[in-house]
Amino acid sequence: MRILQLDFYGDHNIGLFGHAAEKLCILGRSVSDKDCADIEKVLGVKVVKTTVANTDLAGLMCCMNSNGVVLPSIAKDEETARLESLGMNVLALETKFTAIGNLVLCNDKGAVVGKPLARCREKMSRCLGVDVRTATIAGMNTVGSCGIATNSGCLLHRDAMDKEIRIVEKTLGVEVGIGTANFGSPFVGSCAIANSSAVAVGGSTTGPEMNRFIETLLRN
Repeated sequence: MRILQLDFYGDHNIGLFGHAAEKLCILGRSVSDKDCADIEKVLGVKVVKTTVANTDLAGLMCCMNSNGVVLPSIAKDEETARLESLGMNVLALETKFTAIGNLVLCNDKGAVVGKPLARCREKMSRCLGVDVRTATIAGMNTVGSCGIATNSGCLLHRDAMDKEIRIVEKTLGVEVGIGTANFGSPFVGSCAIANSSAVAVGGSTTGPEMNRFIETLLRN
């Protein structure tokens, strides 16, 4: 199975609760043990449950790839230490913006950030181990909620413009498609958790939407 459909306590915006890389997935502590086990099995990852800034919205509050995790400055010392103990680079970003996951789209090849984080690109580049470029998606700075990327592909907001698509393709080193999730939501990054092996999507995602995720994000 390459796709998993689920919700977390009735919330279909599962991307707000977690992020996955190739071998690791961070999920909020409220996510059930069964859902964690399903994600571990389908995505082939180790799941680590944690809060970020004392919330369960780990996907909203951080971004990650296989090299590192970027957190908001309000992250707690114990949360930072837990992630560091996994062998990850960890950066607590000194900025007034806290929803880091909404503002960053990344994989192991590159990262695109919204304009509010433009001045933080150098620090983020060192943490994530990739080049970082500033851009918008569908004219919005919330590139993390407007897209989801793996090392095999990237799915963007249905209104992404050609120029934005070209920037993302060049920066992340993958082909880009556009689509929706959860029965028409264009904020695909808030609706899914994925790596290049498999994808978990919100429970109201339709069959055609799921096919689009598979075609765009996963290895052949």
